[in-house]
Amino acid sequence: MARIGDTPRSSLKCILEAVLLAADEPVSLATLSRVFKEEERPSDNDLGKALEELGEDYAERGLELKEVASGFRIQAREDVNQWVSRLWEQRPQRYSRALLETLALIAYRQPITRGDIEEVRGVSVRTNIIRTLQEREWIRVVGHRDVPGKPALFGTTKAFLDYFNLTSLDDLPSLAEIKDMDSIEPELELETAEDDS
Repeated sequence: MARIGDTPRSSLKCILEAVLLAADEPVSLATLSRVFKEEERPSDNDLGKALEELGEDYAERGLELKEVASGFRIQAREDVNQWVSRLWEQRPQRYSRALLETLALIAYRQPITRGDIEEVRGVSVRTNIIRTLQEREWIRVVGHRDVPGKPALFGTTKAFLDYFNLTSLDDLPSLAEIKDMDSIEPELELETAEDDS
């Protein structure tokens, strides 16, 4: 590997850490590689080792190196979130049970149509639920079913995976592990009103 810098502070780990801290979204391995000039670019193997070592460096700290669908990011550990969240006066977004059930159905049964969701839930899906999930960029139209009316087929996005700290849909808990919707994500507080079911 070519020399990356003139000082020990220019070590690959330090550079990667700085890039990940400066980024406002997860950074892919390809993007990390592109921050280096051709003559100093480390191999993917060297990048992987440096990321692994960086993750080990954070093992006993309040931060962690997390790989999600879009790449790598440095984030606060889950067990310190209750203190970190106090920096913001704004309350966390609250989602209704209907929205979370709809999102779960899309995540576990994708691609799925609105009609399929309504059939499973036994009630109609309000337009604002689908709109909210699309505005959050958690779901998108992935195609249309080849039946009269060509209903849209919905699937989850990388933003969904990133938000829930998943690298792929295989990381979703099995349905047997999920006893109720409240245990999926504590900060997604459920509204007590079921007005948008």
